[in-house]
Parts: sequence; structure tokens; C-alpha cells
Amino acid sequence: MDLNSLKSISVIGSGLMGSGISQIFAGHGFKVTTYDVDPGQEQVMRDRISSNLSLIWAGEPDKDQRIKDLLDGIAFTIDLKSTAESADFVVECVPENLGLKQEIFSALDCMCREDVPLASNTSVMSITEIASKCKGKHRIIGTHFWNPPFLLPLVETVRTENTDDEIIELTMALLKKVGKRPILVKKDVPGFVANRLQHALWREAISIVENGIADAATVDECIKNGFGLRLPALGPMENADMVGTDLTLAIHDYILRDLESSPEPSPLLRKLVEKGNLGFKSGQGFQTWSDEAIAASRKNLQKYLMAVTTK
Repeated sequence: MDLNSLKSISVIGSGLMGSGISQIFAGHGFKVTTYDVDPGQEQVMRDRISSNLSLIWAGEPDKDQRIKDLLDGIAFTIDLKSTAESADFVVECVPENLGLKQEIFSALDCMCREDVPLASNTSVMSITEIASKCKGKHRIIGTHFWNPPFLLPLVETVRTENTDDEIIELTMALLKKVGKRPILVKKDVPGFVANRLQHALWREAISIVENGIADAATVDECIKNGFGLRLPALGPMENADMVGTDLTLAIHDYILRDLESSPEPSPLLRKLVEKGNLGFKSGQGFQTWSDEAIAASRKNLQKYLMAVTTK
């Protein structure tokens, strides 16, 4: 199968990620079928997509018609077999439950044509494990979209030892065609690439708070107003080459022994969860959050992402 022969995309799961991914493919002219076990999810999905598009196309005179046209390109079904049989490419977006994902992929492997790539949007689970009960392991690949998928360009494309090169190339080409920035994860490791980087930063940030070096708000200020500002233009590997690998080595020789290296979650984090201090969910986490502050944080993130991704 080549890129030009991909016409019909099946999305398995219509939640937050499934809705966004359906929106992406429909917005680029693909015929999309979205599957869910709950028929009541159809309206939820359509309302969510409509809200996303209203945000992106705010102020445009033909907004309502454009939204209608895009939604008309998305079919909804509770019949997995028909969804699988009509697919040229499948993206799975069911909840992060290994047994459920294995069950879904085993069914898809039997129902889909043999040349159809089967992709999982899991953010953390092993693609190899997800594919373990399938015969067609060669066609199974990870495609980790980042939330919100209709705004963030990154998609981590994860290969296993069994994934065919042709499946990888086709998947990467498809993602580029719909405006994404796919990266190839060469090894199927926990957290892939971006989550490993993100949580290494979180581990050190939490450790700084836990050890009384700075409070939570100060840690965030350091990142937002310091190196975080240059990250979109200067990644860490480029930065290391910019300052020189010799200087990078000298700094690491001095500082790495003092950075947090525990393989276990922070005791402070565990204590917060045990107390029911769950952040936005409860109004208290590392910081105190009023309803107004929570709304302001979400709005600020939405405004920022719109500014940098929809130019």
C-alpha cells in the first residue's frame, strides 16, 4: 500500500484523543469512521470537535459551514467489524488498559485487510506488548499524538523489533500529509522519547520543592521565564553543541551527582496523593488552586497554543 491509496481512516475510540485525531484526518480530506462501544458518545464527539473548530476558526464568516462540512466527513459506528473492514489505516485510542488494547488489536488483526497498518495512540505502554497476541506483528506501530492533538504537531512514531520498514515509512508520510511533525522512536521503551524527557524534568522540579530549595511557583517561574522560552528554537542537544561539548562535560562532571536520581516517585508526591491533594481536581496540590485560577491556567495554555500553532 502507498500513501495515495490511503483514503479511509478508522479511529477506535471517540474520547478526547480519538475526537481530535478524527478531526485531523477529516480536516485533510480523508473519509473517517470513528468507533465506540457507547452510541451516546457520538454527540459528545461531535460537540467536542465543533468546539475545537470554533476556537480555531473564530471570527471567520464561513465558520459554521466549514464546521458542518468537516463533521459530515466523520461517520460514527458501534460496529467494530465494519469499521475494520473499511479501513486503509487504523488508529487506536481506547483507554490505557493493556488487556483492552491487546483485545482490540487481536480483533483488528483478524478483521482488517492484511496490508492495513494498525497504530496505537498509547502514551506509555509498550507497543510490543500491545501487539503480542497478534499474528500480523509486522504491521503494528505506535503513533503517540500529544494533547490537544488538533493543535500540537508532535507525533511519536514507535517501531518494534517486528515492525516492517514499509509500515514506518507509510505512517510517517501519512502524518506529514496531515500537517504533523512525526519523529521516529527507534526502540520501544517505556515513555518513548518526549515523556521520558518531560518526566525527567518533573522529577527534578519536584525534588527541588521537596528539599526546600524553592517553592512550586518559583520552579515554574524559572522554567517559564528562563530556558523554557528558548526551547521551541533551541533544543538541549543543539544547545549542548552551541556552548560546546567540552563545557557541557565540565558542567556535568560538577552537577550531575547532585541532581535527583531516585527511580521511585517522590515521597512528597505520594503524600499529596494520599491526602487527596490532587491539584486542579481538588483545588490543592503543590499549590492552592481556586476555580478562577484553574480557569485562568487553562485559558492561558489554550491562548498560547493557539498563538504558536495556528499562525
